Amino acid sequence: MHIQWYPGHMTKAMRMMQEAVKQVDCIIYVLDSRAVYSCINPKFDELIKNKPVLYIFGKSDMVEQDDIKKWAKTFSAQGKNFVIADNLSGKQRGIIIDKLKKINAEVIEKYAQKGAKKSIRAMVVGVPNTGKSTLINSLCLSKKTVTGNRPGVTRGKQWVSLAEGVELLDTPGAVPPAFEDQTRALHLAFIGSIKDEIVPYDELAIEIINYFRQNNTQVFCGRYKLQNIPEDNIEAFDSIAQNRGYLLGKRGYDYERTAKALISDFRSQKLGKIMLDYPDDIKEA
Repeated sequence: MHIQWYPGHMTKAMRMMQEAVKQVDCIIYVLDSRAVYSCINPKFDELIKNKPVLYIFGKSDMVEQDDIKKWAKTFSAQGKNFVIADNLSGKQRGIIIDKLKKINAEVIEKYAQKGAKKSIRAMVVGVPNTGKSTLINSLCLSKKTVTGNRPGVTRGKQWVSLAEGVELLDTPGAVPPAFEDQTRALHLAFIGSIKDEIVPYDELAIEIINYFRQNNTQVFCGRYKLQNIPEDNIEAFDSIAQNRGYLLGKRGYDYERTAKALISDFRSQKLGKIMLDYPDDIKEA
């Protein structure tokens, strides 16, 4: 399966960000903790290379804490600023604001010496569906941006202000224009950062089966009441459909329903807290 998705609105979004980055002091880079490496867009890195960056390990409650700590250790070794956040609770709000002020301490002090108070302007970036708007809403303590559990909800730039003297610019999610590494593309499809309409349900479900055949087999078998995961993917589909009762009467098994259930179970953690990318698997975060 080959994945390629770069709709026209992403080209427009990147152009908008190229202009907006000139107006901001720093960047908030939101990463989905389930696929940290896959969420790093090289085009963003080119765009923000001259700005202080605060990385947010979002949706951290969807992975094991020992696993996300491995990424924290890696980023610390690289001198990167980060906060581990769950996006929804807002518990990390104070930490994030303090970190933003810390990475902008030089410009804040520069204004202070002139007797002026500097309002920090931060642009929030990330691939689709990483939780950028949800994070902003938790920082604002109210719903000020449009959110949705699907890629492509945010289409234009939206400014919001915090009482602590921080202004945030929400931006549309964007993936790389081309996926040289199809594993990264697949991981983004797993977590819903690529529109489901782009990747056929059955093919994505088969890739999920392949993943669990190599990882967390016991959890998978327990969920679908299997003795093992058959090597033949059709046989695996048949077994799951039969055990879940996804039947079409005399016409056999309901493969579409089975595929959608597999994808939904993965994303809703019914197959466990899964981290797809580990620092040890790659050369550079």
